[in-house]
Amino acid sequence: MENHVVSVEVEHLSMRYGATAALSDVSFKVNPGEILGFLGPNGAGKTTVMKILTTVIFPTGGTARVGGHDVRTDPLRARRMIGYLPEQVPLYTEMQVDEYLTFVGRARGLRRANLRPRLEWVLERCALKAVWKRPIGELSRGYRQRVGLAQAMIHDPAVLILDEPTTGLDPLQIIEIRELLKSLVKEKAILFSTHILQEVEAIAHRIVIIHGGRIVAEGTLAALTEGFPSLEAAFIQRLKGLPAR
Repeated sequence: MENHVVSVEVEHLSMRYGATAALSDVSFKVNPGEILGFLGPNGAGKTTVMKILTTVIFPTGGTARVGGHDVRTDPLRARRMIGYLPEQVPLYTEMQVDEYLTFVGRARGLRRANLRPRLEWVLERCALKAVWKRPIGELSRGYRQRVGLAQAMIHDPAVLILDEPTTGLDPLQIIEIRELLKSLVKEKAILFSTHILQEVEAIAHRIVIIHGGRIVAEGTLAALTEGFPSLEAAFIQRLKGLPAR
């Protein structure tokens, strides 16, 4: 297991489905020790980028590297560095929470000596004690999301890629997840997608705004809101391609 802090690099990424361009010339970087917020409306291309980075699909153009490993030519090494929470969480509903996370940990290469402390860590940090021995199929949406986060972090990856990580969580749970990501970032590079402005305002060091498969803006919150009264105003104006007032 490789757990040193690494970066994620995306250069001129494109993805076409026939005549449809899902991504066009997308470039950005997630630095070690950084939380990057990937902000855009539904259908903007966020999930497509994340599927490419996690080697679920291959791009039709451009390159992406995780810790220096190209996702097309060296997908296994890239994948080992990543913890991934997809939009649809990969859960086996007939399994108990502890059984499922044990299964995922073993699939990730953890053995008894390393698996037990990691199970204890996700049990505490993802607040799963109340449902630890319950079948996943009986859990609320919020708890299922917590289990999804736990499976992404069970192997202590160097990179976290989280697609809409606070979906289905109540306000207190959202705050808890934000604090968890803040506590982890010194050791990791974290990329999370959202269409909720408050999420990137709360925890992102930098923000990438994507729309129609293209990057339309990138920078810190302060840089993106310069000349605008709020991130909401800046977001709307940038999607429209209008200058600051």
